[in-house]
Amino acid sequence: MIRMVIGSLAGAVAMFIVGFIFFATPLQLIGLSTTGEAQNAAVQVALAQNLPATGTYVVPSPMSAPGAVLYGKGPVATVHYNSQGFSTSSMGVVVAGFVHELIVALILGFALLGVAGRVTDFGSRLRLVLLFSVAASGLALLSDPIRMHQDWRYAIYAFFANVAMLAAAGTVIARWFLPAPSAVQ
Repeated sequence: MIRMVIGSLAGAVAMFIVGFIFFATPLQLIGLSTTGEAQNAAVQVALAQNLPATGTYVVPSPMSAPGAVLYGKGPVATVHYNSQGFSTSSMGVVVAGFVHELIVALILGFALLGVAGRVTDFGSRLRLVLLFSVAASGLALLSDPIRMHQDWRYAIYAFFANVAMLAAAGTVIARWFLPAPSAVQ
C-alpha cells in the first residue's frame, strides 16, 4: 500500500513534467488559434458585457427555436468563461494541477495493482497502460469536436499531451512500483 502511494507520487511527478512541457511552454501554441490585440480586446469586452458569470456557454444557445436557427447558421462557439481572470504564472494552478495529477496517478496505480497478479510482465503492464491512456484520453478529449463541433486542432493536441502524461505516470508505476512477478502469487 505505501509502496503504491510512493509510486503514485513518482508517477505524478513524471506526469507533471510531461504536462509542463505540453502546457507551460510555447509548445502549447501548436494546439491554439490566436487573434490580434484588437480582436482580443473586442472579444473580451463582448464577453464581459454579455456573459453573466463564470461557466461554460454555447453561443448561440440552441435550446430555443430562434437559437437553434442561429446555431445552424453559425458562427457558433463553446466558451469556457472565467469572469475573474487569473495570472498565467499562478502558483495556485501549479499546486492544484499537481494535486489533480497525484489523484489520477493514485487511481491508475491502484488499478495496476489490482491486475498485477494476472498481468505479471512489464511488457504486458506497459501495453495495458498505453491502451488505457489512449482510451481514456480519446473519450475525454475527442468527444467535444464530435458532439459539439469544436476545433479538432486543440483536441488532437490535448489528446496526445494527455496520452503522454498518463503513459509517463503509468510507466513509472508499472516499472518500479508494482510487485515483482514472483511476489505476486
